[in-house]
Amino acid sequence: MQEGMQEGIQGSMQESIQEGAPPLSSTIAAIATGPVRAGIGVIRLSGPSALAAAQSLAPGLVQPKPRHAHFLRFESGGVFLDEGLLLWFPAPASYTGEEVVELQLHGAPLMLARMLRLLCQVPGVREALPGEYAQRAFANGRMDLAQAEAIVALIESKTEAAAQAAAAQMAGHWSTRIGILREALVGLLAQAEACLDFPEETEGVEEALPARLAEVYAQAAALLRLGQQGQLLRSGARLVLFGPANAGKSTLLNALVGFARALVDAEPGTTRDILEVPLEWSGIPLVLVDTAGIREAQASVEARGIEAAKQAVAGADIALLVVPPEACEAQLEVWRALAPPGTLLEVYSKVDLGPAPQGVLAVSAQTGEGMAFLHKALQQRLGGEAAEAIAACSHRQRAALEECCYALESALGAVVGGHPLELTTSHLQVAQAALGQLLGEALAPEVLDEIFRQFCLGK
Repeated sequence: MQEGMQEGIQGSMQESIQEGAPPLSSTIAAIATGPVRAGIGVIRLSGPSALAAAQSLAPGLVQPKPRHAHFLRFESGGVFLDEGLLLWFPAPASYTGEEVVELQLHGAPLMLARMLRLLCQVPGVREALPGEYAQRAFANGRMDLAQAEAIVALIESKTEAAAQAAAAQMAGHWSTRIGILREALVGLLAQAEACLDFPEETEGVEEALPARLAEVYAQAAALLRLGQQGQLLRSGARLVLFGPANAGKSTLLNALVGFARALVDAEPGTTRDILEVPLEWSGIPLVLVDTAGIREAQASVEARGIEAAKQAVAGADIALLVVPPEACEAQLEVWRALAPPGTLLEVYSKVDLGPAPQGVLAVSAQTGEGMAFLHKALQQRLGGEAAEAIAACSHRQRAALEECCYALESALGAVVGGHPLELTTSHLQVAQAALGQLLGEALAPEVLDEIFRQFCLGK
């Protein structure tokens, strides 16, 4: 089954090589290091002509040893180019599963570009497209799609916690958890289909389905929570402070940041534009956003700031409604309606000037009262300890997990509600397909192309 699935992936990958480029049987070359002066620059080749192309610039190389560093002089037409190391990785024991050669040279951008042009003049060799090495590794079964996407996440990591999560995903920890869920789901689907096909021989199995379904759904929901945490590690979160004018939003932002970043004044309407402050919060890249107070504007510039504030709240991961002591319930309902579903967190401010209602989150940014409780509430909203994350989850992966959870929830509702078993089975099949897409199975060629275009050259 695994072999057939891999053949299908290879077939779709042959179709999906970007923009009509030559197929996977060609040899590709690219500079794998950044376009800056450095001590070392690396050129990577992959494909059947990789070693022959490298030997065209290294006449002193006869028969290299696999995975052995050879110190060589590189030249073209008798003209010296550089000296450095050559490493040869025969197929299939290489990064891409093909024959791979890496040239470790001096990090001179002009020299590396010249070497690359010469290599691409060898018949059958062309310059690689962005992400094509990872694309070939995926096509040849060296990694699944979740592991491939972790490469981008690792390169783009903004915090140590994000890098650790990406490394864990590259190592297969995330894929292993998905595989365990899929194994449980396959077994559940097999039982449901058996009840349909052989009702006389599966007595008692259908009665046990609700409990089994609930277990699998809980497992999927736990993975989704991990995925949401991983997405925050990868993409960061936007925490938007909003509410009425003179509620103490800017003072609270300064307290959260730890220094006076926003201007503060007793006069309402001091903040008239969006102020963004990036920082790291327990390993998560976070952007704190201060907004104009929402009220009937006294000037056109303030009106524009209020409209910008509403737009900022609409894009918040956490919408922190800052409530002053004098706020009434009717006003609160208006402000609460601005926050996207599931993002609202209310905090009553200025408790040093007046008491807040019982049982609410209340702080004084001036005295520090209640700030520890606010930090804890924000930490819970951000998913707990970042170090627990095992994935740098992408939007695509999270969407697939959400689809799986929704299908499992629908299946559970169908079986508990006494609907025909065919409906439950249909929902289970949708959940199974969603997990397959997460790992890269049965994805449309154009989707694969779009994923790998996000990679940089040489990766």
